[in-house]
Amino acid sequence: MRYLEIISNKIFTLEQLKKAVIAWRLKNDTIVFTNGCFDILHLGHIDYLSKARDLGKRLIVGVNTDSSIKRLGKGYSRPINDEKSRSMIIASLQFVDAVILFDEDTPYELIKAIEPDVLVKGADYTIDKVVGADIVMAQGGKVELIEYLEGYSTTNIEKKIKGEK
Repeated sequence: MRYLEIISNKIFTLEQLKKAVIAWRLKNDTIVFTNGCFDILHLGHIDYLSKARDLGKRLIVGVNTDSSIKRLGKGYSRPINDEKSRSMIIASLQFVDAVILFDEDTPYELIKAIEPDVLVKGADYTIDKVVGADIVMAQGGKVELIEYLEGYSTTNIEKKIKGEK
């Protein structure tokens, strides 16, 4: 199997992901979920995602679709990279087991469908503000907040490219 095919096979539909989660649970794998735009992959993303993976055996990453990013109000120029590019880049990371695109404003329904054991967000959140925390904690899972690597953000990179910083 060629590497590009291996990477592509890590991008799931919801039905495919549900089946994979069932198989992983049969192996008693701890399933970790996080989500984001991941517009321009940078060291902050690598740090965050690798720490998320350290919390379990399987890491699922929900990636916002282009239209959901537009609705988030990140600016007229965002996303910079389209959803196919962003999902392939995230899927290419060794420590990511599954990538799924979601078009809703939040990943609440996705979290409800897969019921991860661990839900991860950045430490700029508080647990009561983490979408899906209620679902995960109700089933005995946990919510983890990971500190961001200071100085790394897509917004800062965009400003630097534009000569604004």
